[in-house]
Amino acid sequence: MDAQPELEPPSAGRSRNMAAIRRTDTKPEIAIRRALHHQGLRFRKDLAVRADGLLVRPDIVFTRQKIAVFVDGCFWHSCPEHGRHPSKNAQYWSPKLQKNAERDRLQTAALESDGWTVLRFWEHEDLDVAVQRVAAAVTRLREIPR
Repeated sequence: MDAQPELEPPSAGRSRNMAAIRRTDTKPEIAIRRALHHQGLRFRKDLAVRADGLLVRPDIVFTRQKIAVFVDGCFWHSCPEHGRHPSKNAQYWSPKLQKNAERDRLQTAALESDGWTVLRFWEHEDLDVAVQRVAAAVTRLREIPR
């Protein structure tokens, strides 16, 4: 059996930088929440939702309409337009980023199989377009009797 190359952990400086990156309350997420709130829409943020056996934490949740909104960072979620492969320590970071993208697919599938509407936006997407899509989904699903 071939020996796997030993993974080099990130440097202390890189670890410190990565630890400082927020899981919630990122600037793009706050901007979308602020705009939605300004339109009179009320929601929960970072609410744990159990779907198809998985615990999922969407960034924004409209519980009555069963809408889960995610604002994905280009690097962490491997954006096809802006995501980039790490140039240093790729054997450590590449599997980590692939795992994030796979988790996103699994979570979306789990939520949708439980009847949720899932809206995903990249951090670079136009704020007004994202807010319009969320507002339209909320309005559409409010009209459907449950």
